[in-house]
Formats: sequence, structure tokens, C-alpha cells
Amino acid sequence: MTLSLDTIKSPIASEMDTFEIRFRDSMRTKVLLLDKIMTYIVKRKGKQMRPMFVFLAAGMCGQINESTHRGAALIELLHTATLVHDDVVDDANYRRGFFSVNALWKNKVAVLVGDYLLSRGLLLSIDHGDFELLRIVSKAVREMSEGELLQMEKARRLDIDEAVYFEIIRQKTATLIASCCAVGAASGGADAATIRQMELFGEKIGIAFQIKDDLFDYGNDEIGKPVGIDIKEKKMTLPLIFALNQADRSVKNHIINLIKNKSDKPKYIAEIIAFVKQSGGIEYARQVMERYFTEAKTILADFADTAYKTAMLQLVEYTIERKK
Repeated sequence: MTLSLDTIKSPIASEMDTFEIRFRDSMRTKVLLLDKIMTYIVKRKGKQMRPMFVFLAAGMCGQINESTHRGAALIELLHTATLVHDDVVDDANYRRGFFSVNALWKNKVAVLVGDYLLSRGLLLSIDHGDFELLRIVSKAVREMSEGELLQMEKARRLDIDEAVYFEIIRQKTATLIASCCAVGAASGGADAATIRQMELFGEKIGIAFQIKDDLFDYGNDEIGKPVGIDIKEKKMTLPLIFALNQADRSVKNHIINLIKNKSDKPKYIAEIIAFVKQSGGIEYARQVMERYFTEAKTILADFADTAYKTAMLQLVEYTIERKK
């Protein structure tokens, strides 16, 4: 049975409550329109797993302090900025079940809001001399941008193999969770080797997290995003890549043709999903996800047994077993 996030975060519950208050304060502005949008963004916050990774890593590696709070806020500010900009790029009207900023206030406002969030994060670090934390998070934002562009480049030709797939998800998804763990460790006073160890741990969790997200596209009694969204967007995910690699040339060409030219039609999406399932793509992706999960847990074995470590392991299990 998967524990709830409220149960998992019990060792850092007071820190998370304080973080929420401080995070809202860090977004305050005298510009009425901007403050209204900031309030809207805060109200529709997600599960807040990223700050949890930061605080738990800090607790595991040293001590939670003011720097930890700023590090968690920095990650949330910069990540929120990338999400606002992503919705503009994707012309998306919804985010986590709510209207996106660009849907309510149009693209021009959304781009400026993203810029504002980015600047608030930068100033939060610079004003307090948190240059190492800023370096870690800035590297993550750079890699997230590179990953998105690499995926766009490859999507045109649908020529993604496993090596390219893992590089894309390492940059797009895993680098952010890696930066959460590294920021937590650095803020808690860990040495360079320990920070790198936590960064690697976060990277492995991030990869497992993304593979789990890939699997949602194929249904399997899970309640997540609508089935077939990745296929419709011509995204080459691990189950599909594996299935294509097992197919003979004529079947492979047929499926690629469907993805390129007919992936907007439910009938053909269903055919692609059936092909992936019959080819063992789902089971293969699950096995790879479990491997990364196991490798991440092995890294944590080097750390002392504390309430923070227990909660971190529970959080990792939550990311793998979640239903949406």
C-alpha cells in the first residue's frame, strides 16, 4: 500500500508549512495584475514533491536551515517559470486541471510572468550569496531547455533510439529532481562527493519517474493523463521505442507512418497502443523503471538510517507507484 504524501512528509511537516508561507511572500509584487496572477499560481500548486526532495536531502546530509528554504524556493520559482513558458510554447490551455496563465491572460502576459519568476529566483540567491545553489539550479534549467529542443529536433524524423531517449529524459525531467537533491545536500552542509551522490540519486529517480509517466499513455487501469497523448504529440517513449526495435521493417514502417500521419485519429492510436502491448513494450519499460528505482535505493544505503532517509525512500516509492 502506497503511503499518502502527508504521511511521507511528516519529518518535514513544519518546514513545508513555513515554506508555503515564505514562497508566497517571495512572489509578492506591487503590480496589481502581476500579484493577481501570482496568487492564482500559488493556489493551483501541485503535490510539492520538489521542495520535499530538497528538505529531505538536507535532513539526510546535514541540517535544514535558512539556505535550505531559499534553495527550495529557488527551485519552485525557476521551475514554475519554465512551466508558464512551456504552456506558451505548447499552446496549452490547461495545467494540472486548471486554466493555464496564457489561457487566462494571453501569451504576452504569460511570457513576462515567466521572466518575472525567473528574476525573482535569481535575486533570491544573489541577495543571500547562495551562488552554489544558483549554479546547481541554473544548470538544471539549461539542461531542461536543451532536452526539450533535442526532443523537438528528433520528433520531426522519429529517429529516436534508446540512447537518445535516455538523454532527452535525463535533461527534461531527471535533471530537475537531481538538482532538488543536490541543492538540499549543499544547503545542509554536505561535501562535494555527497552532493554529487545525491545528485545521481535524484537523476535515477527522475528517469524512473519519467518512464512511469510514459506508461500512463498506455492506460493499464491507471488513472492518469488521457491515453494516447504522447502518441498524438508524436513523442517517442520507451515502450514504443522497444516495440519498434522488435518489429520487422514492414511493420515498423507501418507504425511510424501511423504516428507521422494519422496519430490524431483514435482508431489508429488504439492500433499503435495494441502493437506496443503485444510487442512487450509495457513490460520492458516497467523492468527498466524498476532497475533505476533499485539503483537509486542502493545509493541511499550509504546514508545513516534516520527519519529523513525513511521518508525519502517512501517518497521514491510514491513516485513509482503513483496512479497519476
